[in-house]
Amino acid sequence: MTDQLPRHTFAGSPREIGEQYGTACRELIHEHIGRLRERFEAAGISPALAAERSLEYREAVRAVSPDFDEELIGLAGGAGLSLGEAYLLQLRAEIYADLIGDLEASNECTTFAFEASATTDGGTLTGQNADLPAMYGDLLIVAEFRQIGVPAILMVVPAGQISYIGINELGLSAFANFLTCDGWRTGYPRYLFTRLALQQTNLAAAIDVVEHLERASSRNLLLQGGGRAIDLENTPDRMTRLEPIEGRLFHSNHYLASELQDAEKSDGDRLMNSEIRYQRMTELAGPGTAPVSLERLVEVMRDRHDPLNAISVEAGDSHEFGEYMTVCGVIAQPEAALLWVSAGPPSSNPYRPVGFEGAELPMRML
Repeated sequence: MTDQLPRHTFAGSPREIGEQYGTACRELIHEHIGRLRERFEAAGISPALAAERSLEYREAVRAVSPDFDEELIGLAGGAGLSLGEAYLLQLRAEIYADLIGDLEASNECTTFAFEASATTDGGTLTGQNADLPAMYGDLLIVAEFRQIGVPAILMVVPAGQISYIGINELGLSAFANFLTCDGWRTGYPRYLFTRLALQQTNLAAAIDVVEHLERASSRNLLLQGGGRAIDLENTPDRMTRLEPIEGRLFHSNHYLASELQDAEKSDGDRLMNSEIRYQRMTELAGPGTAPVSLERLVEVMRDRHDPLNAISVEAGDSHEFGEYMTVCGVIAQPEAALLWVSAGPPSSNPYRPVGFEGAELPMRML
C-alpha cells in the first residue's frame, strides 16, 4: 500500500462518467468484485445469485436517481462487468443480510463535525476514520465526479463504488457510519445516500432528500453545510436528527437518539467498542470552550491509546467481531473545497491535501 490514493476525474453525462470510471479503474474494480465473490462464496452464497439479487434494488435507485443507474450501466460497460455485478459493488451489506440473514457488520467508522464556532480558524471541519473489512485496504481511490447539471463532487470511494464519503464544490460535506438494526429490505441502498446528498446545493435540500428516501438499510449520516452540522440517525423506516452540542457532533456505531434506542442490535464487544470510541473522541476533542485546530484533529484521529478499541485501527488488530481496519482517514475543510486524506490508518500514514481539479493545494502534509 502506498501513502497516496490514486486520483481520477470523471466528467460528462452519467453514462459517460460511468464508462470513464470503469475504463480507468478496470483492474482495481475487478479486484474488488473478485474479493466480494470470494467473501460470498465463503458464506455459501453463489456470486451469480448475489449479482442477480442486486438488480432487485435497481427500481428503487431509478425512482430517485436515474442518473446513478445510467452511471452504473456505463461503469459495467467500461469495466467489463455485468450490470448485476456493478450494482453488487454498491450493495455489499444489503445482499449479505438478505441472503444470509446476518448483517455481517464490523464496527465501521468514527465521524466528527466541528462548526465554525468550535474551530480555531472559524472554518468548519468534518470527516471520519473509515473502517472497513481489511480487504478494502488497497482498493480505495479519490474520484471527482463532474456530472452535467449538479455540483462537482470529490469523494474517497472503494474502486467500483459510485458513492462513499466526501464534499461538493459548494461547501457541503457528507460522512457516514454503519448502524445495526432490524428491518433491512429492498429499497434505496445506503452507500448512495452520501452522493445523493452531495448532489444538492445546500444543507436543507440534502437533509430533505435523505429523509424522504425509501431506504433499504440503516446508515448514520453526518452532513455539514453553510456553517451548520446535522446528524441523521435512521432505520429503514425511521429517521431522527441530532443537533451539535457546543458546535460539535461525534458518532460511532451505536444509536445515540433516545427515540431509536429500541432499534439497537449491536451488542457485546461490538457495542462496547463503539461506545469506547465515541467517548474517547469526545474526550480528546476537549471542552466546547476550547476550539479545535486542524492539526489537533489530526492527532485525535491517530489515537491508539486502547489498541483493541482504537480510533485509528491498524491491520492485524485483534477483534472478537471481525477483521477490519481504518482503510483511510479523511478530514474535510468544506468551505475551502479541500480534503486531507490518509491512505490507510492515520496512525501510520500522513494526511495529504486533495482538492478539485485545477485547485492550488497546500504544500505540506500533516
